[in-house]
Amino acid sequence: MVSAYSQYAWLIPLFPLLSFLILTAAGRSLRDAGAYISIVAGFASFVLAVLVFWERIGGQVENFTWNNWEWVKLGDVSLKMGFEVTNLNALMLVIVTLVSLLVNIYSKGYMHDDERINVFFAYIALFTFSMLGLVISENLVQLYIFWELVGVCSFLLVGFWYFKPEARAAAKKAFVVTRIGDVGLFIGILLLFWFMPNNALDFTSISNAFESGQIPDHIATWVAILIFIGAIGKSGQFPLHTWLPDAMEGPTPISALIHAATMVAAGVYLVARTFDIFTASATALTVVAAVGAFTAIFAATIGTAQNDIKRILAYSTVSQLGYMMMALGIGTAAAYTAGIFHLFTHAFFKALLFLGAGSVIHAVHTQNIHEMGGVGRKMKVTAWTFAIGALALSGIAPLSGFWSKDAILTEAYLTGHYGLLTVGLIAAFFTAFYMSRLFFLVFMGKPRQDQHGVHESPASMTFPLWVLAVLAVAAGFVFTPFNPWLGGWLTGHGPEEHVSVFVILMSNVVGLLGIGLGYLVYMKRTIPADAVSSRAPWLYALLNRKFYIDELYQAVVVRPLQGLGQLLHLFDIYVVDGAVRLSSYAVNGLGRLGSRMQNGQVQSYGLVTLIGLIIIMLAIAGRRFLDAG
Repeated sequence: MVSAYSQYAWLIPLFPLLSFLILTAAGRSLRDAGAYISIVAGFASFVLAVLVFWERIGGQVENFTWNNWEWVKLGDVSLKMGFEVTNLNALMLVIVTLVSLLVNIYSKGYMHDDERINVFFAYIALFTFSMLGLVISENLVQLYIFWELVGVCSFLLVGFWYFKPEARAAAKKAFVVTRIGDVGLFIGILLLFWFMPNNALDFTSISNAFESGQIPDHIATWVAILIFIGAIGKSGQFPLHTWLPDAMEGPTPISALIHAATMVAAGVYLVARTFDIFTASATALTVVAAVGAFTAIFAATIGTAQNDIKRILAYSTVSQLGYMMMALGIGTAAAYTAGIFHLFTHAFFKALLFLGAGSVIHAVHTQNIHEMGGVGRKMKVTAWTFAIGALALSGIAPLSGFWSKDAILTEAYLTGHYGLLTVGLIAAFFTAFYMSRLFFLVFMGKPRQDQHGVHESPASMTFPLWVLAVLAVAAGFVFTPFNPWLGGWLTGHGPEEHVSVFVILMSNVVGLLGIGLGYLVYMKRTIPADAVSSRAPWLYALLNRKFYIDELYQAVVVRPLQGLGQLLHLFDIYVVDGAVRLSSYAVNGLGRLGSRMQNGQVQSYGLVTLIGLIIIMLAIAGRRFLDAG
């Protein structure tokens, strides 16, 4: 079937780029008009993305590739640029453009009073362009360029309120920590370039080379792990997860965009896009699954002891990304589908939760959940939509999060990965608990501060909440045991119907237990809220301080590097600069000595001549003595 719309997919990232250029050129003069330019550009990209997606699910369409632009040619090596449309990135295009569009609409209300609102929309447009360019990249080098551009945009947006020291520090931290992962990805690309036939780095050639076994197994392992290191950085997996919670210092709409469709989604997408490399190495798959599973339960436990509404949601993102990596690490086609499916559903309910949190923050002007309470009485739309998102994240049937999380747990169970299943169920319990804790403390009960003036957010902010709430309910039905087409469409292996009644029951039971515990502690007060902190204060402190990972990095990495920097600084001052200063002093001294000798007195010239003659005689005598010896 001919790709009628796929050949125009290059226009999808072009619309936000055009918006960025217009907003940057116009500066602050546009004011409110800037928001509409960004929204119209986002809508255009979304419409074209939907057309491309609809075309691909409507029939048997071949992957469309255009790579006729020869960017670099060195000898026999030619690097081309272009774009490629597959079923995977067609789905990603819809996710990114839809969430970006809704964030743009929401931001019109949320950022209305900000003096730099046009700069904000310009940054969002550049961020969206970067992610869309990454998604449709035809080769790894092109993907890496957009990968770095995504990192730059996150730096700009996390530190958007640069006058706040916390925002500046968070932006630098995000940039530096993700660079560590990017170095791993870069080395992996170089290694792949060295061993690939004809040094080809396009995804089609990579897939063919690894499927046919042209790359040695040990090289496949190293390449896969290095690529995964890049994904660990972007997707906030342990141990490079520390930047993600701190990124909450940026405006809330950006938190939604980063956590739902751009920055963190890039890492999962990278592993999925290069999945043929990972399937060539059982060791690499084990590493991916192990890191993902550990991150899922690690972040979920931390989320139970946080008090900032956005940081709780940030740790839930880290945990859910761990589920996705765990699924990809299982390595089967069905598990791959489950991981991508969870990425799809997570985008909607996580965007909903962050935008809902932003609506609350916009009204009560605090992010501490212990300073809220009873907000649901005056913000009914926000409360109801947030509840839908919280239930979806908790994996309660029949919302979307249940279907996608259950698909991952089912594959762990059916493939005999019972350890992964256990970890997934425990993490699901903690997720349900901390989300119920958040909901009851924020929306229910009695107000814990003066709520005079608290009211529902404007329509520009509540409309995206309703849209995302509908998607949080309905998106799960695109891939259920009763509608298994997604697996065949994504992998080409035909529809697969993997069902486990045991897993369905267990995932719902642990979710309901977590919610029930949260209800007893924070709503009914049957169990004291300080039951753990009073009996095991060390445990609460451990979770509240995030297992002291930041402090560990400070002691093991930051301070030694600062000490090394001080040593190098002293070396620069006293050795490098000292040598330069010594040379300068020597030349100046010789110059002054010479000028003093040029005094016009005959006796001075005679003395200098005599001294020179004596030096010459001593040199000749010394030479003869050495020759005689």
